[in-house]
Amino acid sequence: MAKQILNTDLELDSSQDEIPFIELKRQYSQFKYDIRTAINRVLASGYYTSGPEVEAFEGEFAAYCGVPYCVGVSSGTEAIELGLKALGIQSGDEVVTVANAGLHNTLAILEIGAQPLFAEIDPITMTMSPEGLISAITPRTRAVIITHLYGRVANLPALCAIADQFDLAVVEDCFQAHGASLDGKPVGSWGDMGCFCFSPVKNLGALGEAGAIITRDLNLAKNLRILRQYDCSENNNSHYSGEKPRSMDEIQAAVLRAKLPMLEEMNLKRRMIAQTYNINLDTSNSKLHCDYHPEQSVFQLFVVRTDHRNPLRDSLERQGIGCGVHYAMPDHLHDTCQNLGYLAGMLPETERASREVLSLPCYPELTSWEVEQVCAAVNECLAEE
Repeated sequence: MAKQILNTDLELDSSQDEIPFIELKRQYSQFKYDIRTAINRVLASGYYTSGPEVEAFEGEFAAYCGVPYCVGVSSGTEAIELGLKALGIQSGDEVVTVANAGLHNTLAILEIGAQPLFAEIDPITMTMSPEGLISAITPRTRAVIITHLYGRVANLPALCAIADQFDLAVVEDCFQAHGASLDGKPVGSWGDMGCFCFSPVKNLGALGEAGAIITRDLNLAKNLRILRQYDCSENNNSHYSGEKPRSMDEIQAAVLRAKLPMLEEMNLKRRMIAQTYNINLDTSNSKLHCDYHPEQSVFQLFVVRTDHRNPLRDSLERQGIGCGVHYAMPDHLHDTCQNLGYLAGMLPETERASREVLSLPCYPELTSWEVEQVCAAVNECLAEE
C-alpha cells in the first residue's frame, strides 16, 4: 500500500540527481489550479483582510479539529502570544515549556513579560516529560505549553492531568501536528486552546505566514477576537498600537481552504514515507536511533538521532541529499535566555537531543525511490564510521 501511494507522486526529471530537504514547487504543481482559483476569488471580492475567506476557513478548520471556535491570526507565534494574553497570563507569571522546539514559545512568553520555565523532555519521544513538568512548576506558574514536536503527539493524558492538579492553563503547540490525534481526539482540542502555524513548510501550509487558535471556550474565543483587533481584553482598556498585523489575511485563508480537504491524504503519504524509513534504516546499528510509529505522528519532520550527526550530515550533503537540524541550540542556552538562570547540564536529555537530532526529507511529494536512496546513503555512511 505504501509503495502504491508513493508511486502516485509527481514524476521527476530523470536528470535530477539531488533530493531536496523540502521542495515546495512540487506541492504547488499539484494544487496550482485550486490555489489560483482561490486567489482570483479573493482579488475579485475586494476583501483582503478579515473578510469572508478568513471567516470560512475558521469555521472549516474548527470543524476539522472537532471544536466550535477558531480564530485566524497572522502567524503561529502570534497565536501563542495572543493565546497567553487571552488566558490572562501577564508580567511576572511563569509558563512551562520545552527548550528543544525552536524558541518560538520562549519568545512569545518573554514578549508578554512572563517568564519561561523549561521542563525536561522524555528521552524517547523528545516531547515534554510528565516528571519534567512536575519538577518545573513553582507557586508562580500559571500555564504550560505542550509541544507536539515533529508531528508526534505528546503525552497529553498525563500532562493534562498534572496541569489540572496544579490549576494550570494548557496551551497546545500544534505547529508541527496538523491533523494529528490521540485516542480519536484531535490535537489542539485537549487543552484550553490549540495554536497552529501555517507557514509554507507545514503539513497544512499557506503561501506566507498565517496562524490560528482553536478552543472549546466561547469566552476565550471572544477575548481572542478582541485581542486580535485591539490587543486588549474585555477587562483591559489598553489600545492596540497597530505596530504589527494580527489577523490572517484573505489570500492565506483562501489558500488554506483549498488545501484543507487534502490534509488527510497528505498526512497519510507522510506516514507511508516514515514507514519506509522505519523499514529500511538500519537501526540495528548502535549509531542510529529511530523510534517513531506512524500512528503516533503526522511527521512534519522525520528525525533520527545519532552521535555521528555532523559526519552523517556532511556525507548526505555531498551526495545531494538535503537534511536539517531541528534544533541545534536549546532555548535555555540561547543568548535570549541568559538571564533566566539556566546553565549547561541542567536539562541533560534536552541538550543531548539537540546534539544528536537530524531531520531527513519527509514531504508528500517524495517518491519511494528517493526515500530508499536516502536510507541507503544513511546506512552506508554510518556503516563506515
